[in-house]
Amino acid sequence: MAATPVTAVLVHSPFLGPASLRPLADALAAQGHPAVLLDLRPSVVAPPVHQVLLGAFADAMSEELLEGPVVLIGHSGAGPLLPAFADSLEEAVTGLVFVDAGLPTPGLSWRDTVPASMYAELRASSREGQLPRWQRWFTPDPLATLVADPVLRAEMADEAPEVPIAFLKEERPEVPWDGPAGYVLLSPAYESDAAAAAAKGWPVRRLDTHHLAPATDPDPVARAVLEVLSELL
Repeated sequence: MAATPVTAVLVHSPFLGPASLRPLADALAAQGHPAVLLDLRPSVVAPPVHQVLLGAFADAMSEELLEGPVVLIGHSGAGPLLPAFADSLEEAVTGLVFVDAGLPTPGLSWRDTVPASMYAELRASSREGQLPRWQRWFTPDPLATLVADPVLRAEMADEAPEVPIAFLKEERPEVPWDGPAGYVLLSPAYESDAAAAAAKGWPVRRLDTHHLAPATDPDPVARAVLEVLSELL
């Protein structure tokens, strides 16, 4: 476990809301590590999404009082943007932890990193330039199958924003990250990212759970994050 208290800044996926990470933030705080979790949904509703998202993140974080080492913890679609989030902060970021998340692909778009068929399906299901809510990308609905608590499930479903399809074609910021980083794998869908992280020499923890475990079963995820941080700090 990370012996030194850190301030954990949790970054939710642009396609979900803060409810997807709030239980994990609470679990980290219960272990003595202050957690900051912003609501980034208002900044992903109109292009250029990357520019607005990073600016909003920096503005909101400038109001937070951060103590001790600061680490960014990104889930799912937030992963590729973690270096840019770190670069936008006035405070130095000590490390990054990717939780069932994509790795950075500077200069590439989301569309560049997925099968053409997946982008075509989402484009066909978009309406007036907006994507359907994340849970409607899949059959069956992952919230229905993975989130047993009806209150939490309803909150997560309601929070998922309708992101502009233009976001999928925007080039990701070309921001390098040379600092410490680690990976926590939750689901088979991100095994290739975990393998790439291990190939970089990053500490990796693999849990036999699912993509939304930070919301539904946060304690094991928090322990895995802290184990990774113990190797980074």
